[in-house]
Amino acid sequence: MISLLDKTGIGRGEAAQILDTALKGADDGELFVEQRLSEHAVFDDGRLKSASFDEAQGFGLRVVSGETQGYSHSTELSAAAMKRAADICRTIIGGPASAVAQAPARTNRELYPAKNPSDHFAFADKVTLLQQVDDFARKADPRIKQVSVSLSGDWQEIEILRTAGEIYRDSRPLVRFQVSVMASDGSERASGSYGFGGRGLYSDYVTEATWQDAVREAVRQSLVGLEAKPAPAGEMDVVLGPGWPGILLHEAIGHGLEGDFNRKKTSAFAGLMGERIAARGITVVDDGTVARARGSIAIDDEGTPSSSTTLIEDGILVGYMQDRLNARLMGMKPTGNGRRQSFAHSPMPRMTNTYMLNGDKHPDEILASVKNGLFAKSFGGGQVDITSGKFVFSCTEAYLIENGRITTPVKGATIIGNGADALKRISMVGNDMALDPGIGTCGKQGQGVPVCVGQPSLRLDQITVGGTAA
Repeated sequence: MISLLDKTGIGRGEAAQILDTALKGADDGELFVEQRLSEHAVFDDGRLKSASFDEAQGFGLRVVSGETQGYSHSTELSAAAMKRAADICRTIIGGPASAVAQAPARTNRELYPAKNPSDHFAFADKVTLLQQVDDFARKADPRIKQVSVSLSGDWQEIEILRTAGEIYRDSRPLVRFQVSVMASDGSERASGSYGFGGRGLYSDYVTEATWQDAVREAVRQSLVGLEAKPAPAGEMDVVLGPGWPGILLHEAIGHGLEGDFNRKKTSAFAGLMGERIAARGITVVDDGTVARARGSIAIDDEGTPSSSTTLIEDGILVGYMQDRLNARLMGMKPTGNGRRQSFAHSPMPRMTNTYMLNGDKHPDEILASVKNGLFAKSFGGGQVDITSGKFVFSCTEAYLIENGRITTPVKGATIIGNGADALKRISMVGNDMALDPGIGTCGKQGQGVPVCVGQPSLRLDQITVGGTAA
């Protein structure tokens, strides 16, 4: 593989000299170089509404001293720009010189193909596909009034240079398909949406069978929405479906188990390592090694190999997700969770594929155990306070449970609670764990990165449900 640095004409040797000079007296740091190609097409209202193709490249140079970071980035890939960045970053160094932290271990593990998705699917064919999807959706039911279809591809090549010329590389493909519809029966309107994707080529995911199934699911959701009644409110038992409802786990609990929030003691879980924070039988992992999953990375954006990190084991807090800086300051090991949106951002602890492991209950057994409650099949947006752990999530598809059976669809339902408290209210864990279909993007401090979430069916005892019923 040709080095990205060599492609620019700078060369690895000159860049290494600049970096080594910048890191004298520092605790850690690296040069992160990136080239990225991305495309996005949207077919809406029966026409190609937008199509874009972007190319970006640049570097970010970081110097770490104690818990302070100096970071400078540029789209100009030149020795002069790197020297300027090094001079800026070195201004944070004070006190006696220290040895730069040990370089990460290496891995040759392949979790996804090192191929650009755009090279294997012509633009004209993408437009034809979007037209076919739009036509299929409109013919699916006469109540479908609006259709929007999108297709996205991303190809990221990264190179991380550390002291003494140590270099780490990764090539990351990413694709995503999404269809959204709006149905109307003349008096009510309702929407439905479904998407999928992952780290691979378009042909790995977008086939006639998969996009037709996606359309049918979006249409089904919208038609269910037309029949939905206002949701009741109050304390009740709630059953969460498998897969995408894991977004509640991701937001309400996952962020609170990232190293930086715990080092700064701003997490609701700070200081609880080794203590019981969840009901027995609850095991949660963050696993960046799932082949082709949307959140997977062979190495993180500091060069550390990704791993499967157990966060909660049988209800006990046993681990945090760590980047290099927070792991060093906490006396722990990096877990391969140092991620950044692009070369213009410094890394921080971020989730990859975060999910709860299977329990021993059949989903039907979980439903049968609830006399009156709510079944939440899918979630939309939510809000979480990391420090207090309080969360509010809206359900995009939910039903009443009556005498152990799913009955009336409801709209306007929200799940309200506290992450630490909710973990202890889980009384039954299903054996049907699933990851979401590959649509998640996680935001933190203005940075977005692709992630995956997942869980089996769960029963939450007496949690607060907000509703709109009179």
